[in-house]
Amino acid sequence: MTLADARCPTYLRGMKWIAPLVPLSLAAGCFADETLRGYGAADKTWMLTEARDFAANPEITLTFPETGRIAGQAPCNSYFATMDVPYPWFETGPIAATKRACPDLRTEAAFFNALEAATLSEVLGNTLILSDDDGMLMVFRSGG
Repeated sequence: MTLADARCPTYLRGMKWIAPLVPLSLAAGCFADETLRGYGAADKTWMLTEARDFAANPEITLTFPETGRIAGQAPCNSYFATMDVPYPWFETGPIAATKRACPDLRTEAAFFNALEAATLSEVLGNTLILSDDDGMLMVFRSGG
């Protein structure tokens, strides 16, 4: 296949190798990350600063280490879960956590319940808001 079309710039006319690459470059755009990670949440550690149903603790974190996955640190244990719904929706799979004993397990249970109850997310720069049908559940902030 030769690019002889008059719409092609002069330097592309007659090139046999470029036309087969065009569909590949277009297809690559179809695989963009449509999850919260792809809309500003990636490559940041989000620290909990506000919570509706329990005392917020900035040691509680949320990260998006790869597409389709969340992870972080709860008051006692580290955790992870799947999350692959498109932004702005928020829905985790079952949350798995380490099983260390500590005095703050009530806050940890409340945090996990809030994560599982969240249905919407919003990223505003360094602020991440998770909400349910009744409003804001948790607010996280990142350092940069």
